[in-house]
Amino acid sequence: MTGEVEIRRFAAADEEGVIDVILPIQREEFGIAITIDDQPDLRSIADFYQSGNGDFWVATIGDRVVGTLGLKDIGGSQAALRKMFVAPDFRGRDHGVAARLLERLFAHAAHRRIAAVFLGTTDKFLAAHRFYEKNGFAEISKDDLPIGFPVMGVDTKFYVRRLAPAA
Repeated sequence: MTGEVEIRRFAAADEEGVIDVILPIQREEFGIAITIDDQPDLRSIADFYQSGNGDFWVATIGDRVVGTLGLKDIGGSQAALRKMFVAPDFRGRDHGVAARLLERLFAHAAHRRIAAVFLGTTDKFLAAHRFYEKNGFAEISKDDLPIGFPVMGVDTKFYVRRLAPAA
């Protein structure tokens, strides 16, 4: 599939495309026994993510969703990065999908004056750990998460990126 990658806000018509990217990565690639029913946020993205200072973005080529990224407002000028997934054929520097999704998130966070972005991930996502660390995230203990952080059952590693306060 050729074409230009576009990063844009999630729209309701993207729901099945988002699920089609996320579920196979979780289940087949990483062997996590999780279903769509275990992730009700994926059936209510607008309500769950696109409220307060949160948002949700998709990377598309044509009408195909090839990447996803959610930002959940957890209060206190803090947010949780969730659901960052890129379809296998669109990973890496050549495509820049993950980097562009993260750039969009940071621009949004700066505009909304979010002071810190937290995330949880599984110890299986080794490439993701390297990506987050290269992009300024520092590993923290579970005990250092803010009270409002939504810990998922599969989360075993946690990170934070503190953002410069907006002028």
